[in-house]
Amino acid sequence: MAHEPTSDGRTSNRGFASMNQERQRQIASMGGKAVPDEKRSFSQNRRLAAEAGRKGGQSVPGSKRSFSQNRELAAVAGRKGGQSVPDEKRSFSQNPELAAEAGRKGGQASHGGGASSAAAEAHAKEAKEAADRQRAPGGSEKE
Repeated sequence: MAHEPTSDGRTSNRGFASMNQERQRQIASMGGKAVPDEKRSFSQNRRLAAEAGRKGGQSVPGSKRSFSQNRELAAVAGRKGGQSVPDEKRSFSQNPELAAEAGRKGGQASHGGGASSAAAEAHAKEAKEAADRQRAPGGSEKE
């Protein structure tokens, strides 16, 4: 049975969807406030949250992890993600020193040691140059 839209475009006067956005927000926020902070284990224990995230990722078989199986697909997704962020919000492209610092930290976390500062800065410079080429009109990167 089809409902005729009301004067404000709704098709029903009942239910959550028929409420104005402010009332929907009020009700939705109650769910987040229902559990006290001390009972939110992930907000209290970052290590527990990280462990749960790893378990979630490990529960997916390798054959279903499309990015690990298809590097080109991962590269395309990364480019799209980067393009969705305005230039002024791209902190690494605006601040090569920040990119170098992040690269050093990432290398230390994944390899148990630190890459040399010169190597990290060289990688950051290469990444910045690649990003600049991609944004330049007629750049060599494909979209």
